Amino acid sequence: MAEKQDYYELLGVSKTATADEIKKAYRAMARKYHPDVNPGNKEAEEKFKQAAEAYEVLSDPDKRAKYDRYGHSMGPQGFGGGAGGGYYQSNMSMDDIFSIFGDIIGDMGGGGRYSGFGSATGSRPRKTQRRGSNLRIHVKLTLEEISKGATKTLKIPTFVKCDHCNGTGAKDGTAFVTCQRCHGTGSVTEVQNTMFGAMESHVVCPQCEGSGKVISEQCSYCHGQGVERKEQQVTFTIPAGVADGNVLTVKGRGNAPIHGGINGDLLVVIDEIKHPELIRDGADVIYNLMLDIPTAILGGSVEVPTIEGRARLKIAPGTQPGKILRLRGKGVPSAETGARGDELINVMVYIPENLTDEEKKAVESLKSSPNITPSDAEKHRLFSKFRHIFE
Repeated sequence: MAEKQDYYELLGVSKTATADEIKKAYRAMARKYHPDVNPGNKEAEEKFKQAAEAYEVLSDPDKRAKYDRYGHSMGPQGFGGGAGGGYYQSNMSMDDIFSIFGDIIGDMGGGGRYSGFGSATGSRPRKTQRRGSNLRIHVKLTLEEISKGATKTLKIPTFVKCDHCNGTGAKDGTAFVTCQRCHGTGSVTEVQNTMFGAMESHVVCPQCEGSGKVISEQCSYCHGQGVERKEQQVTFTIPAGVADGNVLTVKGRGNAPIHGGINGDLLVVIDEIKHPELIRDGADVIYNLMLDIPTAILGGSVEVPTIEGRARLKIAPGTQPGKILRLRGKGVPSAETGARGDELINVMVYIPENLTDEEKKAVESLKSSPNITPSDAEKHRLFSKFRHIFE
């Protein structure tokens, strides 16, 4: 058997070429030797087949790895996993080869006999199924609802399939006649001038959109549209942990398409209502606690809000402003893992601005106390503790 040309050399790429580089090289070679560009040229057709064979191997990671190791010799198991050695032989038909070419070059704007629009035998192109438009609604959620998840039932104006014509737009769903443009085949042949010259392509009939029939008498209820506007009740569940701006998709609850097909989706946009006391920070929530001076100095017990309600919190004597207290598991569940965040309590100390004469005397009497005025060592300790705030 004659020695076969190296696949990398055939496509003009290096052995380290990326998948995109290999595809680009094959596309250029396939364009050059395409049978529609070289009608009756057997040599060009052979090169077209060789390029497709090389692409078939090098575009498949497993086949490429075996080829890199064994070359054209199939090795112990061969590219296809069978026993025996010898050379790799592609079993692709011409239709397979043109299908590969059509898959990666179908955006050329014309197709040709062997593009992705139809097979080499001129088979009928597939009709694209219609799809209705999506609906978008906003749903407001409290932090409590976000923490637990919520089920909402809403009435939404939607285009739905007309019951009188079963969504076809034809009277009683049966008033159709054969399409005169495609004669009932659902496809037509077009000729376009491309960089390769004139090319034929089989495309979906624009008159009947591939159905092979057209409406002879419209449905009087939907005026031939196949849809009517109704208020639909939709129930959907919102998982715990969603955030403001998240969009949830409820499949198939959007608008029905004209003349039948697949419904669009309902897109639910989350609008988070700000909590009057808590600030959300991802899975955590933050509460700014204002302590009076006696409680900060002597310690005590205070009540703080949480997502579930109120909770008692113990304040240690000598609690400093800026200290962060933590209530574990009192935050919001993560939408990804379900693990709950914490409630972080930021301690602030209230310094009064207006004092009575008696209060001023009481404070003045404390100035001489050694435990009221911080020592240099205490100043250094506190500054070091909060230094990161100013860096």
